[in-house]
Amino acid sequence: MKKKLIEGDDFYYNEKGFIVFKEKYHLERGHCCGNGCRYCPYHYENVPQPKRSELLLKQQEINLNNIN
Repeated sequence: MKKKLIEGDDFYYNEKGFIVFKEKYHLERGHCCGNGCRYCPYHYENVPQPKRSELLLKQQEINLNNIN
């Protein structure tokens, strides 16, 4: 039986109405799906290049902005 997803814990709805899965959901799944998810804790390991590099750069910029 599949686990019931909980809004706020596992996902949220973005401003466009799409579901965005959070890091907790991805960790429970256990691997990178390769779709370039916003909260991928696996460093986008299954995302093909050049998209993977773009996502990693974007994540770096976000992290730097959060520090300042």
